[in-house]
Amino acid sequence: MKDLHKRIHLSKETIREALEKFGKQLAIAWTGGKDSTSMLWLYRAVCLELAVPLPTCMFIDEGDSFEEILDFIDKVKRQWKVNVVTIQNTDVTNKAKKLGDIVRVSDLNSRNQEELAKLDFHEENFPFEPESYVCNHLMKTVPMNHFIEKRGVLAVSTAIRWDEQEARIKEEYFSPRENPLHTRVHPMLHFSERDIWNLIRENDIPFCSLYHLGYRSLGIKSNTTKSSELPAWEQDLENTTERAGRGQDKEQIMSKLRDLGYM
Repeated sequence: MKDLHKRIHLSKETIREALEKFGKQLAIAWTGGKDSTSMLWLYRAVCLELAVPLPTCMFIDEGDSFEEILDFIDKVKRQWKVNVVTIQNTDVTNKAKKLGDIVRVSDLNSRNQEELAKLDFHEENFPFEPESYVCNHLMKTVPMNHFIEKRGVLAVSTAIRWDEQEARIKEEYFSPRENPLHTRVHPMLHFSERDIWNLIRENDIPFCSLYHLGYRSLGIKSNTTKSSELPAWEQDLENTTERAGRGQDKEQIMSKLRDLGYM
């Protein structure tokens, strides 16, 4: 595990630099998945070492979350005493009570209509499908940007990794972003999927029960399937695709979503 300890050290150094640079104006993006929970565990460790408060966590509710993820976040939040702010684009969810409901663009507020124009979307309506190109932007990026603007956040820390998606291969540990102006902090870039599970199991880090059931990468409930009947860490992580159980339409447009501000 010598190599794992080197990875942990590099992540902690990145986190320490982020905390010293951005302080209370740093927020942690927490999805309830294995990567972001591992990142949160590392933040807790560094904050204890520095005797500083743990930054606020941001959880994006797309409107189709696994109950198991919500229960896991609630449990860990209480166990670790984490301040979690749940954000959601309620202007959209108030008009779509269930998946597939048609949302009329003219019924949306001016902010959402402007965001659709950025996508060059000029249809009169769209179906509520959280991981479609349109809804991924409205349900994830838009509320996250509103959170950044409203709270004066200068940096958002995410748990993306170089090896998990082609669009993330060129990411850096500190990545300046515009509209709104802030920095993305990526302490987990150098971890592989196997490294994450080694970190979790060596340090008894809690994780969502869905991984026991064969899920390897967790997205929305309606568009995520298990990869195997084996627990995630027992699968062939080195020779199979981690995100194969996720909606592939989204996977194919990740670079476009990144340009729009997605993680």
